[in-house]
Amino acid sequence: MIILGVILLIIGVVANLGILWTIGIILIAVGALMWVLGMLGHAVGGRRHYY
Repeated sequence: MIILGVILLIIGVVANLGILWTIGIILIAVGALMWVLGMLGHAVGGRRHYY
């Protein structure tokens, strides 16, 4: 999810599309949150680890 967010962020900046830039930032934030929760041992989406 973090990689998809970075890709959308880059496309949004290059193509000057604000909506892609915003979605990219949201995906990066949600992906980072899931990653941190997975590292702490909390089950995220039914998985013990979120990669």
